[in-house]
Amino acid sequence: MTDLTILPETADDAVAIERLHERTFGPGRFARSAYRLREDVPHRLDLSFTAWIGTLLVGSVRLSGIRIGDTPALLLGPLTVEPPFRERGIGKALLQRALDEARTRGHRLVLLVGDAPYYGKVGFKPVPKGQATMPGPVDPQRLLVAELGPGAFDGVGGRIRPDWAMEAQ
Repeated sequence: MTDLTILPETADDAVAIERLHERTFGPGRFARSAYRLREDVPHRLDLSFTAWIGTLLVGSVRLSGIRIGDTPALLLGPLTVEPPFRERGIGKALLQRALDEARTRGHRLVLLVGDAPYYGKVGFKPVPKGQATMPGPVDPQRLLVAELGPGAFDGVGGRIRPDWAMEAQ
């Protein structure tokens, strides 16, 4: 692969990332439950990353603060890679960087809505049916969790909602 650089997202990246989301997800992205949840709380710049090849933005991953019941957690997404650069490990590299940084900063859980075969490669597993509920319609088989420490999801459950307390960290 050409030299890939993964950097923390900065405020200056916002316009380029939004254009990337427009190209890869289209206008229908705003109707998705995970997008609706993320509308209510800004993503965490300290836990969001960009992928670059030279001066070209080729991917992005963001994490936002949420709560599952009373338990603080993170919501991963969106994760996107420019279509011509897919199947090169960029998405996995972005995921690993975001999860490693979250773990380093003491976070214990990361949730997402996505494909288990893809995200399972970096440690996500399906949330047991009914243990956590997203606002709006979500296929329960696509609700996944990664434990950043042993047993982090034990005893956790409830409604998933934005965590305003995590917004400005």
